[in-house]
Amino acid sequence: MKPALSRPKARAALMQELEYAVRKSSALGVLFGQTVANRVGVSSSDLECLDFLNIEGRVTAGRLAELTGLTTGAITGVVDRMEKAGLVRRERDESDRRKVFIAIVPEALGRIGRFYEPLQKAVTKDWEGYTDAELKLLLRFMTQGYNTMLGVLEDLKTSPEKPQGRPRKPARG
Repeated sequence: MKPALSRPKARAALMQELEYAVRKSSALGVLFGQTVANRVGVSSSDLECLDFLNIEGRVTAGRLAELTGLTTGAITGVVDRMEKAGLVRRERDESDRRKVFIAIVPEALGRIGRFYEPLQKAVTKDWEGYTDAELKLLLRFMTQGYNTMLGVLEDLKTSPEKPQGRPRKPARG
């Protein structure tokens, strides 16, 4: 019979398992996204930015930069490429013509969404097995992970030193 692990060792082992599970899922998500991006003819980062637009709706380039952690200069290049590929369009604000929004071309969603439908159906089926309390915990976990990633990304971009891993809350705009 295997001896029981002490509480601190058991917790450390559990946290290690969780880390590995998150890393494997994240890596596979990146590879899945790259495969879809290759099929669509854009870069994986462009496709991820398109997903942020799909979630948020029409936003300014500045807001898209906040959501993704990319610079506004990088976002300009992303939007240029996506616009050229027919995925997004720039729309002037009716009340302030200086303000420009980035909006998804509706036909592009159907063209790209078909690649994600089997994944979305499978994940939704998985989630149906969770209680509301478990879903709230998972939502908290993923939201904290997103905010932590934004903070670490910002640290990585601004410092040659090792990132500190402090989460930040994205500004609403």
